Amino acid sequence: MQSEIEFKNIKKVYGDKVVMEGFSLTVEKGDFVTVIGSSGCGKTTALKMVNGLIEPDAGEILINGENIRSKDQTQLRRNIGYAIQGSVLFPHMTVEQNISYVPNLLNKHDKARTKAAVSKWMGIVGLDEELKERYPAELSGGQQQRVGIARALAASPEILLMDEPFGAVDEITRAQLQSELRQIYERTRITVLFVTHDIGEALKLGTKVLVMDQGEIQQYGTPEELLRHPATPFVERLVEKERRTCRIPEEQLSECEYSGAAGKK
Repeated sequence: MQSEIEFKNIKKVYGDKVVMEGFSLTVEKGDFVTVIGSSGCGKTTALKMVNGLIEPDAGEILINGENIRSKDQTQLRRNIGYAIQGSVLFPHMTVEQNISYVPNLLNKHDKARTKAAVSKWMGIVGLDEELKERYPAELSGGQQQRVGIARALAASPEILLMDEPFGAVDEITRAQLQSELRQIYERTRITVLFVTHDIGEALKLGTKVLVMDQGEIQQYGTPEELLRHPATPFVERLVEKERRTCRIPEEQLSECEYSGAAGKK
């Protein structure tokens, strides 16, 4: 498989606190990587390093083999989708204007293409066309989150970064958004890094799960590998409830229905 994102011997320090040191990880093209761990373990720091919002104090981050420090940072961010928890929409812009913001920057002279992209992604994330002229304040929390996802994807990026995007919505909406995001991934095979605090969500969505604690990788593998063979006591405690509530025998674990936020895998 072709690597898309590489962290090479990363070190990051905030004041007197070393958040991560010697952190190395390879994300292959087309992987959906969910990232979970203790508070302050460095998962959001790692995510923001990919699009240059946070710079490492040492080490390299490569995208498609190229060090991101050699790239124009504005252009880098335009080519990476980014969605976070809550509404970060431009409040003075309509839904259509929010979604078309980056495509308009990239395709200034092709308005028809941008309008088509807006309609396409609104349909994919489950937003009615009649919402195009509404402003963020006129939308529900779930609708705002869908607009945020559509905006992150409207320029057809190769990488999508998501930082606890569903943490501020109710459980029913969250389950719907999880299913819709997984369907989007199946259609596009975009490379996704998705930070979450919910192990059920991590197991449901990810093709790979990265477990971190105190800036160190505890395990990186498929959901089935974590459930079958937790690599450390930290991972064991994390997945214990999910594994215990599995409804079918251990030998059929790959077809398990995970508990909590997760649905049938």
